[in-house]
Amino acid sequence: MNHVFKGTGVALVTPFTEKNNIDFNGLEKIVKNQVDGGTDYLVALGTTAETPTLSTEEKLEVVSFIKEKASGLPVVVGMGGNDTKKILKNIDTFDLKGVSGLLIVTPYYNKPSQEGMYNHYSEIADASPVPVILYNVPSRTGINLEADTVIKLAEISDKIVAVKEASGDITQISKIIKYAPEHFSVISGDDAFTLPMIALGARGVISVIANALPKELSNLAHSALNEKYISARQQHHELSELFRLLFKEGNPAGIKALLNIMGLIDNQLRSPLFPVSGQTFNDISWAYQQITR
Repeated sequence: MNHVFKGTGVALVTPFTEKNNIDFNGLEKIVKNQVDGGTDYLVALGTTAETPTLSTEEKLEVVSFIKEKASGLPVVVGMGGNDTKKILKNIDTFDLKGVSGLLIVTPYYNKPSQEGMYNHYSEIADASPVPVILYNVPSRTGINLEADTVIKLAEISDKIVAVKEASGDITQISKIIKYAPEHFSVISGDDAFTLPMIALGARGVISVIANALPKELSNLAHSALNEKYISARQQHHELSELFRLLFKEGNPAGIKALLNIMGLIDNQLRSPLFPVSGQTFNDISWAYQQITR
């Protein structure tokens, strides 16, 4: 089976101007960087996009713009939430023409049971006209989508095609990889876990650092997928300090600092998010220079 969401996906940032408007010129630069750098697919309106701070109109504009500039790369749209009925309505009204999949984060704050999440995702899969990627990130949502629930969902619907796993629980991740059906992929939700997860059988990563370094991260993922582990290990170690620093003061503050250092965007975030400290900015700049010298 051809797995569309294989290799490197990038969770695109939303650049802002000094007046806090969306910087479409900056976004175009980043998308072009992905097309030229070997990224396999694009993810719009994820966590890294500061999606909770975007209006409905801005979300539509961002997705439309990314589709226009994607040069044929598949585009995935984030559309999670903690109200199943609202998500179903969004799916029904959102323009999904040209969209290759939906990334649906686990319900946050209200902390449903495993059965509640199973029903939530089942309804979404039934309603979605495109494939669905589950997104498990307990550090942000306060709830873990357990391996048995993921496997059960993969078995009942071939429209549920993958899980973006950011739990950091290798035992849980291994169980999903071992028992999920062939049509289903496990995708790393953490840049630093790209190599070990692919070595276990994951099919790629949805990356943050690829916003700035698509070629480097894609080379790492593709080397691992082709079982060139010596090269992949070297590439992992070259990037490992940046992996750490970009999340030291939260995402997307770190990656926006790096993109600013590279001259691609202004270092602007929407409140309540805030740029990284001067020390962390300098540390990110130093680590980037070590890679590019």
